[in-house]
Amino acid sequence: MYADAAMNYTGLLIGLATFLCIGIFHPLVIKAEYYFGRRCWWGFLLAGILLLAASLAMRNVYASIILGVLSCSCFWSILEIFEQHHRVRKGWFPMNPKRKGDYLQSEGSHTSSKRQ
Repeated sequence: MYADAAMNYTGLLIGLATFLCIGIFHPLVIKAEYYFGRRCWWGFLLAGILLLAASLAMRNVYASIILGVLSCSCFWSILEIFEQHHRVRKGWFPMNPKRKGDYLQSEGSHTSSKRQ
């Protein structure tokens, strides 16, 4: 419309970066649960904390925002690891045959079985 009007692409670029982060973390969670099971949640926690610290230390606002999005994606992935485990138990995703025992336990059986 106006020759002097400049478009601001910042929101679009950050939105695209967020979309890509979500798109990358979706298969990452599936693969992580398949190969490592629920015990890999601490890896996402550690990565999230490190990315959060990096985001806070960044002087460049765009890098800080993208690192913050990556950090929050890691934190969200902790929940998704456990949800993915339930989806595998329901048969919605393939089970790792090397870890069948992880899926055969009942929901509340984190402790040893009761004595009779």
